[in-house]
Amino acid sequence: MRHIEEPATATPDSGSAHAASTSETDNLAVITHLPPRDTGEAPGAVQPDARDSHDPRDYAQHAPVAQAAPAWLRTYTASVVAADGLAALIAALIAVSAFSSWANPWILLLFPPAWVGALAAGRTYEHRFVGNGSEEYKRLFHTSVAFLAVVGVLAYGFSIELARGVVVVGLPTAMLLSLFAHGVARQILHTQRRRGHCMQRVVVVGLERSVAELIRTMLREPHAGLEIAAVCVDRPRGNTVEGVRVLGDSDHVLDVLTDVGADTVAVTAWSDVSQNDLRRLSWDLEGSGVTLLVAPRLTDISGPRIHIRPVAGLPLLNVEEPEFSGVRRVVKGGLDRSLALVAIVLLAPVLLGISLAVAATSKGPILFRQVRVGRHGRPFVIHKFRSMYVDAEARQAEIEHLNESDGSLFKVRDDPRVTPIGRHLRRFSLDELPQFFDVLLGRMSLVGPRPPLPTEVDRYASLVRRRLVVKPGITGLWQVSGRSDLTWDESVRLDLLYVENWSLALDITIMLKTLLAVLRRQGAY
Repeated sequence: MRHIEEPATATPDSGSAHAASTSETDNLAVITHLPPRDTGEAPGAVQPDARDSHDPRDYAQHAPVAQAAPAWLRTYTASVVAADGLAALIAALIAVSAFSSWANPWILLLFPPAWVGALAAGRTYEHRFVGNGSEEYKRLFHTSVAFLAVVGVLAYGFSIELARGVVVVGLPTAMLLSLFAHGVARQILHTQRRRGHCMQRVVVVGLERSVAELIRTMLREPHAGLEIAAVCVDRPRGNTVEGVRVLGDSDHVLDVLTDVGADTVAVTAWSDVSQNDLRRLSWDLEGSGVTLLVAPRLTDISGPRIHIRPVAGLPLLNVEEPEFSGVRRVVKGGLDRSLALVAIVLLAPVLLGISLAVAATSKGPILFRQVRVGRHGRPFVIHKFRSMYVDAEARQAEIEHLNESDGSLFKVRDDPRVTPIGRHLRRFSLDELPQFFDVLLGRMSLVGPRPPLPTEVDRYASLVRRRLVVKPGITGLWQVSGRSDLTWDESVRLDLLYVENWSLALDITIMLKTLLAVLRRQGAY
């Protein structure tokens, strides 16, 4: 493979351009320099480039730069496809056992490949979706419903008896088993990524500050699977950014991409890459397996609130307002109270047993009451099982030097004020069970930001007060993301992330993850 460099400068009135020669045996020409930046173009306009006539790359040939799709991704996709085939076979066996028919052998033979083929047609296995969150599950579910509808209509229209077992038993079972298989595969993938495996190697392009922010975000979220291999920074102040090497500027993206063997290019929100530069870069990467990511200037806003709205050839991002009222909020309130009541009834023996244990092991009240700040800054009294000695607040000044928190919180891993029974209650978050009564009374929600102390709120910056827009919760993103091990900034970021992106689906996901977090006992003290 020979690298061809574009002319360093080329203007409409230049009489000649430097041409690079290639060997006749070369099959693929690679641009290693983006053209100099365009100036004076109107916003949204795609300006003709007089330099295109001298461009050594023939864009009519659609020749990729290189094949760079990571091998692990192909292996992972093949494993998921095999798991879906196995799920369909199990579903078919259940279906034929439930409905006796002459066509049962055909169902066993045809259903697994038909199921996998339908999921492939629904683009479930595309590399940008597989292993990457809710979009994968959404496509699997939608494809399952569409497949069920098609088979059902055909069975009814043509009176096909063999489809009855497939429609009634086979397809729903296959969908559930496939969702389970994809969930397990995703958890295995996240585990591997936390160990540094199955990562996409990324070259980040942009100005130094935005590149640094993106690197810090990726380091904070290893399960996202993005490993920063190198950065291309215009006007860098040093040889590294957040410990990552600077190997070029935005004119040398493809050079750096090849040198480090990366399979992803990420262009940050703030960069010197023009619209034409970005367009040409996307053309250069076509068919190569290299993923091109462009970060918007929005942060901590999830997909459901963002929609692409084409205007005059520009893909503008339409950002919807977060939903703080309306029908879904009413549903959330009803769901909170209903589940809280069910939890109180089911856990009544546990509540009684803990009450007796607290009363028998230390002097003082069974319940600990404390003023916290709720929705819109209104104070309320929160209830917990007492896990400390009665003079704990008076003794805080004595152990202030042991504080392990870097913000407004006070956290000590081995707090001497905690009672022996209290350590066990805190380890499994059992001290928080009385908060179900606070939810039942409408003071709290099952899921929400952490309920802060008034002294914390007094020190809040104006942006941090945004977390008080919704009711505090028994659990939340902070609970399932490290709990007491989180820094102050991380806990605030997670609370604000929840406020901006609340949904019923997110609440249900957090509640399910809370059970796992409690069993792991990570960050609980």
